[in-house]
Amino acid sequence: MLRLLIEPIVRAALAEDLGRAGDITSDAVVPEDARIEAIMAARQPGVVAGLEAGLLAFELLDPSLEIERLAPDGSRVERGQAVARISGRARPVLAAERTALNLVCRLSGVATATRSLVDAIEGHKAKIVCTRKTTPGLRILEKEAVRLGGGANHRFGLDDAMLIKDNHVAMAGGVAQALRRAKAAAGHLVKIELEVDTLDQLAEALEEGVDAVLLDNMDPPMLRRAVAMVDGRAVTEASGRITRETAPAIAAAGIDLISSGWITHSAPILDLGLDIA
Repeated sequence: MLRLLIEPIVRAALAEDLGRAGDITSDAVVPEDARIEAIMAARQPGVVAGLEAGLLAFELLDPSLEIERLAPDGSRVERGQAVARISGRARPVLAAERTALNLVCRLSGVATATRSLVDAIEGHKAKIVCTRKTTPGLRILEKEAVRLGGGANHRFGLDDAMLIKDNHVAMAGGVAQALRRAKAAAGHLVKIELEVDTLDQLAEALEEGVDAVLLDNMDPPMLRRAVAMVDGRAVTEASGRITRETAPAIAAAGIDLISSGWITHSAPILDLGLDIA
């Protein structure tokens, strides 16, 4: 990912942690000329992500630090496996430690959660995609973590594409009215997706014409009927309470996409630590 996009996020995280006076503990306890070699390592198995952002925290505090990447973003790591080595002046390493680990642990957790769903539907054509249920300020990094975990990205924001949801349909007065208004306003490169809860809504959407349909909270038998109705005329996306246990049956229904908010809004962190070598 371009450093231009990452750096403002990392700078803001460092500023939040350093506050007005910086790392007063390290400045008091650690001699100014002390040097350190530290290893960032996984404390549990998973998929590593966010190293570029995390390691940038060290670089921003001291560009002279020697930073070695030992595992690339997107790689599976085992417990105890080293992912990076940082060498140089001790104070900036200690000052950046928590910001770096917060980013790498969080983003590796997203990548690991995504990989768990991708592995669960192996052998089916469906792709796991994320949603806009992301941590404010971290969306670009969390969506990259989804890709590193083997998933794909849904829209990045409200301006990417039109996604007509149930509240939009209610305010427009129905499926047909909502689709007609959307088509009248959409540019020639803008895709239109419609959320449907019933097969009757789906039939109405297909009659009007739509690029994609979001099949919300449908069980596998209903999803199979919906896929048959669509018959390739639109992209099909399943959504609603997707778990590792339910995903295989949903994928087996012939769905194109399975969207999950859990992989970004509720994924547990992947535990990594920084220790002096």
